[in-house]
Amino acid sequence: MGPTPHPAVTALLENPTTGRLRPLFEGNNISFAIGFKHINYVAEAAVLNHFRSAGLPVGDLYRRFGLGFDVVDIHSRLAALLAVDDEVEAVVTPATKAGEDRLRFKVELYVERDGKRVKCAGSKVQVVLRVDDHIKAEESLPEGIERFTAVRLGTGERRGIAAAPRPYGEFTAGRGTTADPVLDEIIGDTNAFGWRWRMPYFYCHFNERVQMSGFLRIMEEVEDLFLADRGLPIKKVLDTRGWIPVVTQSRIEILDETVMEEELYTVYTVESVFKTLLYSTRMDCYVLRDGSLVKTATGTITHGYLHESAPNQWEMAEFDESTVAALSTPRRAAS
Repeated sequence: MGPTPHPAVTALLENPTTGRLRPLFEGNNISFAIGFKHINYVAEAAVLNHFRSAGLPVGDLYRRFGLGFDVVDIHSRLAALLAVDDEVEAVVTPATKAGEDRLRFKVELYVERDGKRVKCAGSKVQVVLRVDDHIKAEESLPEGIERFTAVRLGTGERRGIAAAPRPYGEFTAGRGTTADPVLDEIIGDTNAFGWRWRMPYFYCHFNERVQMSGFLRIMEEVEDLFLADRGLPIKKVLDTRGWIPVVTQSRIEILDETVMEEELYTVYTVESVFKTLLYSTRMDCYVLRDGSLVKTATGTITHGYLHESAPNQWEMAEFDESTVAALSTPRRAAS
């Protein structure tokens, strides 16, 4: 038998926790519902609360031990609407198996509806503690935590690229571009949309790298750009058809580090349109390093639309033929 883990590490790995959380008002974009990105934010906040309850708050991990907290995989299924005024009961259950080098947690989010406890979402969250070389640790690591540390996040997939990127321009150049030779080469003739944009510091943490919440924002942003590109801008669809976007599940995995102010190539590929009710897409994110593309994140998301059948009563909308065609046909093929 090895050394006995520190009590805080034992608590982190073994003791479930329950916290009471509220979603941020920022996530109330349409009607009174909270969007998928902020539901994932609540799941992340629940895991942060779990670390605090164990006696290892992430600020102390950084300051005392030189470790940065990184969510590297979050997979969420949405079961019921989360409303702007809900108080969420967030239950975190440790799920790390013996010998694994990632901390794994099951997160369940519950709300009260008419006196009943209703599950609104469930997430699987993986965490790595990244050794930070910007600072010097004040203390040695608590026994049992070292196996969950890494000097770098991932070893991203690399591929050669023949195209050269167009110069990005100054920092004030705007929200990136969708016209770039590198994007054209990656996408080819697939049913995909591409976007290139420099990563801002406010998507990053620990002085350096894009964090999970940044990639959740990128996923939301590229979906918005994709729909506009396909002739389905959200405001127009909302005004003309009364359809509200809804997400049933999402997943993002960090494969390598994306550094502050690197240019991120995001490719958003339609994988399927299911029974005129849902469509699923894959998001792949790359950076150019030493003439090669490095895949730094990947993810999937399943979308549909809701329509208001009666005041504040929402049902799934069925896609019409023009919507199916817009989702199924690349803009290049349609033009």
